[in-house]
Amino acid sequence: MMKLKILVVSAWLSAVQSWSVSSNRPLRMGLVGGVNSIAKRARDSLLSKERSREELKIGIAGFYDRSSKLWESVWGEHMHHGYYVPEDRTDHVQAQIDLIDQVLKWAEVQSATNMVDVGCGIGGSSRHIARKLGCTAQGITLSPYQAQRGNELAQEQRLREQTNFQVADALDMPFADNSFDLVWSLESGEHMPDKTQFVNELLRVATPGGRIIVVTWCHRDLEEGETSLTKREERLLAKINRAYYLPKWCSVNDYVDLLKSKGAIDIKRDDWSYIIAPFWKAVIRSSLNFRSVWGLLRSGFSTQRGAYAMILMLRGFNKGLIKFGLITCKKPEN
Repeated sequence: MMKLKILVVSAWLSAVQSWSVSSNRPLRMGLVGGVNSIAKRARDSLLSKERSREELKIGIAGFYDRSSKLWESVWGEHMHHGYYVPEDRTDHVQAQIDLIDQVLKWAEVQSATNMVDVGCGIGGSSRHIARKLGCTAQGITLSPYQAQRGNELAQEQRLREQTNFQVADALDMPFADNSFDLVWSLESGEHMPDKTQFVNELLRVATPGGRIIVVTWCHRDLEEGETSLTKREERLLAKINRAYYLPKWCSVNDYVDLLKSKGAIDIKRDDWSYIIAPFWKAVIRSSLNFRSVWGLLRSGFSTQRGAYAMILMLRGFNKGLIKFGLITCKKPEN
């Protein structure tokens, strides 16, 4: 699942270009030419039509099979935004860990017995929460590489008996009803082509009284009198969708309405767009080295296209179109 992850690589496009301004070295100029060619192909490909559900599923798996190793080599096991309070903090990996802890605090989670991480990446959140709360953790992802790597890291961290990672579809989870008292989804909901089925599955696997937490990219809530986003906004999101294998977006309000319609209780929402904003600059700064640029050039076109689309993501956040939404609720006791 998409958890910010490969957005780092777009910074490399700009990095290589600025890096070569004061130098005429052939290697650097060659890299710039290659990057410019990649950017043009990426830009053109973003104008293609929407993908089917099966195309999305295959694309997501392949995207993260190819890109997760690169992300881990730069940023480690946590594949998501960071928590920037204060805004000028520079301990970026710790900021990612703090995001997990602050979301748990915001949702008033103090204990859990069994959790599921829906769209687990390589399992950073699952292992952290398992250690913090002393619970068991099951993680699911569409990427075989991510599932394998998650289990390898669990073994290295002596958490293999406490955690498990497997390939599975979040819209058809391989778990019995009422299995988990903590259902966690951090930056994966944006990948779900059927938000109603996504919510149904979250509620199904939660125990009665269990806590559900969804942290996800959303588009802005519609204003009174609006029936849709503007055409320009829709075009911007459509281009991002092509790069990151996303379906159509929804708003936080849409999630809240869905949860209400399914009988969820204790629903709470928030917008942390301003809290995570400095992470983008941190990603760019971390990318200014030859190894990162070379990794991008070797990573394949889908990753390179994702790199280009970071520019579009930044534009969406700056315009207030894209929101970093938090939603939590409980499954009714009966």
